[in-house]
Amino acid sequence: MKTHREIPVCGMKAVAAVFARRPECVKRLFFDPETGRAAGDFCRLLAREKRVYRQVPPEELERIAGTVHHGGIVAITDRPVATEVTPDEIAAWSRARRGLVVLDRVGNPHNLGAIVRTAAFFGVPAIVYGVSREQALPGESTYRIAEGGMEFVEVRPVRGLPGFLRAIRPQYQTVGAALQGRPLDQLQIVSRSATRPVALVLGNEEHGLAPPVLAACEHRALIPGTGAIESLNVSAAAAVLMHWFHGRD
Repeated sequence: MKTHREIPVCGMKAVAAVFARRPECVKRLFFDPETGRAAGDFCRLLAREKRVYRQVPPEELERIAGTVHHGGIVAITDRPVATEVTPDEIAAWSRARRGLVVLDRVGNPHNLGAIVRTAAFFGVPAIVYGVSREQALPGESTYRIAEGGMEFVEVRPVRGLPGFLRAIRPQYQTVGAALQGRPLDQLQIVSRSATRPVALVLGNEEHGLAPPVLAACEHRALIPGTGAIESLNVSAAAAVLMHWFHGRD
């Protein structure tokens, strides 16, 4: 599948995060009259670098963004290259007691964006996803929903998710979200103060974790509810679990 080398980043918070973290990657900037009043610093930076910035009418901004949900401003940026996670990176994150999120076929890019936003909020440095046709990849809507979180969280692929989960056990406790799991308050896990921090493993919106992936997890966690609804949306479950394991210490 052909991957475009540029990506439109929409919305003021996401655009501001790009300018704050990697301004050299912004190639062009477009905005509507109302939002342009807040884009002065961005324009001055681009002017110094002799890069394009322009106020455009709403219909053109929609065309550039590829969506009506552009928030009045669109930065055309270099698309980051997603390289596979290395054992050295896993070891470094673990030594720093940083959490990890692992995704198994989460197919909705909006859910991916919401999970990235939550990871950034709780200081989780990386989201690792198994290579699959069913897995959503970072795109325009992911950047927009993440509200700038894509600039703080690495989203990286890995091949062979069950093998990966087994390989990181010396560094991480792997906790799979599953209806067959134990309630959170019954899990004997302490996140940041433990020898090994927690890697949360979240599955597909319809089918949950694939059996080989679930089998590779050390622990299975259940978010208890009233029983009126079987489960939470995966992005909501991610928020609950990240708060439980990474946000309370």
